Amino acid sequence: MKYSVYPETRIEHIPKDTEAIHLVRPVKKDFLEKIIKKCKGLKRICMSNSCFHRLSPRARKSLKNQKIELRIETRRGRAIEIPFEKMLEIIEMQKDFQSVRAIEEKTKVPKSTVHYLVKYAQRTKIKKGSETIHLK
Repeated sequence: MKYSVYPETRIEHIPKDTEAIHLVRPVKKDFLEKIIKKCKGLKRICMSNSCFHRLSPRARKSLKNQKIELRIETRRGRAIEIPFEKMLEIIEMQKDFQSVRAIEEKTKVPKSTVHYLVKYAQRTKIKKGSETIHLK
């Protein structure tokens, strides 16, 4: 899993076993070094194209020296705020050929959200509390 990191993210909230992070906004070099120090297995840092260009050259050079891969990725859309377990339950109910309205009644999730989850959602970003987690 990949964790989203904002400039105001508290480093203690990032798990030590994190292998990849996604920078939502550019952060300072010192902040990146603290993350790298905490997450010994960090191999990859992903960010949008605009975030990459706004990241300081010193920070980019520091990451290159530590052999951490910088990858430009685009992950559009808002993270799904339904708990992951409930999302799996909705998908399983749909696989059992239950109607959208029946799923709505049993899970208390709005019909339009159920329809979106089943039909269109890429399900690559979920919200866990206030943290955004990338599944792929």
